[in-house]
Amino acid sequence: MMERSSEKAVVVFSGGQDSTTCLFWAMRRFAEVETVTFDYGQRHREELSVAAEIASELGIPHQVLDMSLLNQLAPSALTRHELDIETKEGALPTTSVDGRNLLFLSFAAVRAKGIGANHLVTGVCETDFSGYPDCRDVFIKSLNVTLNLSMDYPFVIHTPLMWLNKAQTWELADHLNAFEFIRERTLTCYNGVRAEGCGDCPACKLRQAGLNDYLNRSEQMGGASQR
Repeated sequence: MMERSSEKAVVVFSGGQDSTTCLFWAMRRFAEVETVTFDYGQRHREELSVAAEIASELGIPHQVLDMSLLNQLAPSALTRHELDIETKEGALPTTSVDGRNLLFLSFAAVRAKGIGANHLVTGVCETDFSGYPDCRDVFIKSLNVTLNLSMDYPFVIHTPLMWLNKAQTWELADHLNAFEFIRERTLTCYNGVRAEGCGDCPACKLRQAGLNDYLNRSEQMGGASQR
């Protein structure tokens, strides 16, 4: 069991599997936790509703920031219904949104400094990162230095999922006693379908494959902690 810090943290929060796992991780680690969600003209509005509902249910202060300018600058299948969700060899997925994590973490840092929080938590992952450049560890480390210099403030960016695959992320959720909560209440689907999702988009397929892998391994080892 990790020892809880007396410090504050801000979690970049979408209401999806990864960010909700990070929220439970942060709640175990820090005495005070807030969430910040970004409205950037997502393909579906359900993401914003789910994030608010989860934060409310867990009793976590929650703020939504308007990032609609990102929608204008970086058209993506996540922000344009007319664009198909697809991945072509040698190219980034059409769901890639240029600058998203750069801007989200930068604005989260401004919020964090304003409330006296030194810690930022994000669910980016280099193991199952779909090729997004702003999910890489080297980017996070670089941005951490930049944020500290830009605001002359000692930020620490935490990435609990950086080296985990989806099965290991489910395992972490189980260790945090949050497995069923995350399975039933989160929204990972690109098409805005809660829980198990549409089953067809890349996000749903990755989530389900990881879940199946974890459940199979758990069964072989005698069952996970919550089941």
